Amino acid sequence: MTGANLRRLLVGEPLPTARAVHERLAKVLALPIFASDAISSSAYAVEEILMVTVLAGAVGMRYSAGVAAAIGLLFLLVTISYRQTVHAYPSGGGAYIVAHENLGVVPGLLAAAALLADYVLTVAVSVASGVAAITSAVPALLPYHVTLCLLAIAVITLATLRGARESGKLFAPPVYVYIATVLLMVIVGLVRLLVHGAPPAVHPIPLPVQGLGLFLLLRAFAGGCSALTGIEAIANGVPAFRAPQARNAALTLVWMAVICVTIFAGTSVLAQGFHIIPRHEQTVFSTMGHAVFGNGFLYLLLQASTAAILILAANTSFAGFPRLASILGQDGFAPRQLANLGDRLVFANGIVLLGLASAALIVAFGGTTHRLIPLYAVGVFISFTLSQAGMVIYWRRQRSRGWHVKAAVNALGAVATCTVLAVVGSVKFVQGAWIVLVFIPLLMLAFSSIARHYRELGRILRLSPRDRHLPDAIRHAVLVVLPALHRGVIPALSYAKTISPNPEAVYVETDPAETPRFREAWEKLSPDLPLTVLKSPSGSFADPLLRYTRTLRSERRVDLVTVIIPEFVASRWWHGPLWDRSGLLLKLALLFEPGVVVANLRYRPQA
Repeated sequence: MTGANLRRLLVGEPLPTARAVHERLAKVLALPIFASDAISSSAYAVEEILMVTVLAGAVGMRYSAGVAAAIGLLFLLVTISYRQTVHAYPSGGGAYIVAHENLGVVPGLLAAAALLADYVLTVAVSVASGVAAITSAVPALLPYHVTLCLLAIAVITLATLRGARESGKLFAPPVYVYIATVLLMVIVGLVRLLVHGAPPAVHPIPLPVQGLGLFLLLRAFAGGCSALTGIEAIANGVPAFRAPQARNAALTLVWMAVICVTIFAGTSVLAQGFHIIPRHEQTVFSTMGHAVFGNGFLYLLLQASTAAILILAANTSFAGFPRLASILGQDGFAPRQLANLGDRLVFANGIVLLGLASAALIVAFGGTTHRLIPLYAVGVFISFTLSQAGMVIYWRRQRSRGWHVKAAVNALGAVATCTVLAVVGSVKFVQGAWIVLVFIPLLMLAFSSIARHYRELGRILRLSPRDRHLPDAIRHAVLVVLPALHRGVIPALSYAKTISPNPEAVYVETDPAETPRFREAWEKLSPDLPLTVLKSPSGSFADPLLRYTRTLRSERRVDLVTVIIPEFVASRWWHGPLWDRSGLLLKLALLFEPGVVVANLRYRPQA
């Protein structure tokens, strides 16, 4: 199977550009793609609150629901703010576009860097949490935690490369099963609490190791704010929705908020009512499922759907990261190839880049959720704050009907998210958030360097009045590299004669004993074509040719050297390793050599 055939099997056949409008998403598919991150956050945000409040013992556990309520109100406020952003900027881009247009280039790049960092962390945290749910149910898989994480990232990457609609159809069922199962758990659990009251604690609440104070509550609040990650994804991806795009995106955003707040609030009440204690060997959701459903089918369904949505929550980043990277590429702040639409009508380069970056993060942190969580949510609150502040400026400029109210909503959102950013950044700084706070400025520096490079290159390449006339004919040397004499080199020699009246054959001497026989065979094949023998005492094939091309350009004043390399093409996949790959090494050696053109003339042996 060839590489092209394997790619078609994994990714699918190319889609014509005319089908782009048909690849846009209906709300029922857009919800699991763009909202799975926010919805899945309920599976570990409650646990992050409890892991802190339990340090204060029973007193601290009683305050966990209050912390969750504050986070729920913040969730609603940010949702309302982003709903206004969706209508104001239906072209997408989210925080980057809003901050760039209203606050300036530097705030825009800060928002972009924060979002890109958060997208990578979202994939790592989501996948690590999903695999943790699997290993909670099947402890025998715990030693293979990192391997399972990398396998999950690879599967999501390939699925996303197949296209938005196809990946949406694949990912939608597990997301909706999770929503239904968790809502059922909340309903059944609340009914049991109302009818039978709170059951006795299965695991005793540990004795307090520190007193309940403001700092402890702020730590719990900072951990639980991971529930807000993913809210901005819909605002970033408005162009992916079916028309009317802004209206459909806004409705999906509202659906997401209702689902997320209901699940988050319900599971927070259940955790307190059933006296759920976070434990290393089992997640809070797994313990809660045991308490409500027992060990039967519904518990297994809860665990399976939780693992699925946590892993598939990474798809939100795979929808947002490539789109944001493409906008940065169009603006000249990121490599241009990130702006290219692949043959499946997705930004394939950005998808692959995200997959590699998140896999590296999983390996670096051992795929441990609690080691990754402290890095999480800092970037997203930076983008929240900049987006809402930019929207305040936007409404002041527009002064449309009711702009005072809209600006006030965004201003309140900006103040709230900025406050949370200060809390999250200070509380999590020592735990690892400093890494993100250092990485974001470095990423902004990279953006600025890329933009400066493109500007300088554009200045150099810009046509001037002296470029109005094409130059005269250049001095051109054509070299045919001869690894040996056989039928495969004849097409290369014929091609050389068509592009130059005086081509030159070149043979690299690695074994002096073979040279006389080679010369004799050459005289019989083509006595009219000059042969140059380049000695290579070290046995290197590429170095003598590299030096010779430089000699031609410097001493003989040749403007351009074309190097023709006859290259063998295997007819079977296992034939390739049996042949010498010196032609490939030569191409790599000449790749960045100025004034040198490399032409490969491939031949396939025929019986």
